[in-house]
Amino acid sequence: MLICDLLKDQVTISAEAHQTVLEVARMMVEHKIGAVPVLEEGQLTGIFSERDLMSRVVVGGKDPARTLVGQVMTEDPLTVAPNDPVETCMTLMKRHGFRHLPVCAGRELKGVVSLRDILLHDLDEKDDEVRMMRAYLHSSPEAG
Repeated sequence: MLICDLLKDQVTISAEAHQTVLEVARMMVEHKIGAVPVLEEGQLTGIFSERDLMSRVVVGGKDPARTLVGQVMTEDPLTVAPNDPVETCMTLMKRHGFRHLPVCAGRELKGVVSLRDILLHDLDEKDDEVRMMRAYLHSSPEAG
């Protein structure tokens, strides 16, 4: 399976580097997301995650209403391409301890893949397999 398969129904939420941490945190809560890609002039320059919020803002004693997200984001994040296999994404997440990876074609943001997206997709596939097995067992003359 390719990463673009996980993105097909996704609405991508992004932030601008000049927005305040408070604005971006509110957006993250509203959309129930744990990380937001950060753009400057339409190009991906960073990602701002719950981890950045805790370690660079809260623990750093910064005022979220006065701190720009561009000052506390993770700069130049690793990315994956839409046509990369999901396994590539999982390997990078495991190796680096990420739960979110921006998906880019060049520097153009196409979406964000989260560990949750991958896990939910895997669960859906397993549910489909179980349904097919049950249907097969119930239709088989030997069953019963």
